[in-house]
Amino acid sequence: MNLLARILGDAGRPASHRALPVRRYVGDEATDAYEEVAAETAVAFVYNGTPHAVMMASPSDLEEFGVGFTVTERIVARREEIRSVRARELPEGIELAIEIDPERHRELDRRQRALTGRVGCGLCGQQSLAQAIRKPERVARGLRVSHGAVHAAVAELPRWQAVNRVTGALHAAAWVGPEGEVLAVREDVGRHNAFDKLIGCLLNDRADLDKGFALITSRASHEMVQKAASVGIQMLVAVSAPTTLAVRLASETGVTLIAFARNNRYTVYSGSERIVTHRETTVV
Repeated sequence: MNLLARILGDAGRPASHRALPVRRYVGDEATDAYEEVAAETAVAFVYNGTPHAVMMASPSDLEEFGVGFTVTERIVARREEIRSVRARELPEGIELAIEIDPERHRELDRRQRALTGRVGCGLCGQQSLAQAIRKPERVARGLRVSHGAVHAAVAELPRWQAVNRVTGALHAAAWVGPEGEVLAVREDVGRHNAFDKLIGCLLNDRADLDKGFALITSRASHEMVQKAASVGIQMLVAVSAPTTLAVRLASETGVTLIAFARNNRYTVYSGSERIVTHRETTVV
């Protein structure tokens, strides 16, 4: 079986991961083996028949990816303006045919007709700084999360990362209840993609976004805060570092931003009033 066939699987359909032949070296000793490798494919977003963007992504939960990306990138304002999302496999990758409200498509066509090659920066191909550094409306203020809920969610998340557990290559984005219970997780080779898939899942399920928070296994960049705020997620927890632009946007939109959430510790960069604790220490 050739490499392409092994990646695509027996039925020729993309799989989330595949066992590929490798040669492992320990000191001077070599061993032939198979190792699970995360799948990555080109995903083309086509709106009402017009190509818009190509993302490199994991070939799973793509309909949710289409919904989440379309809403968080402000191609539409609401989930209801997306009429359908259909995935179609092509020799070069996967096409997502997304039908949206005609007026929204006309607006999109005026903005940019073909955005190609978006990558990890999340901003490539934007036509202006105003488009790239947009500020969503302020989020609601009602959420309260117990101090222990953050620790509980961070500890529980690895058990939900099925593909990353065997490949070590995927990011995850989780939706967590206010007591720390992980309710949904989506994985992808791209951190933005994983978050868009999760948001698509929540919008499709009409989840109450005022009753939980998002947890991501990556850094907290500006784009991740932007995506959270754009759908009204009040709290974003990251296991890695934030950026200055992310902290500023979180403060401006009222999002509680937590980073370095690991090893039973975390740091709150904005919106600390949502964290309910029994004991607080102020560092001077």
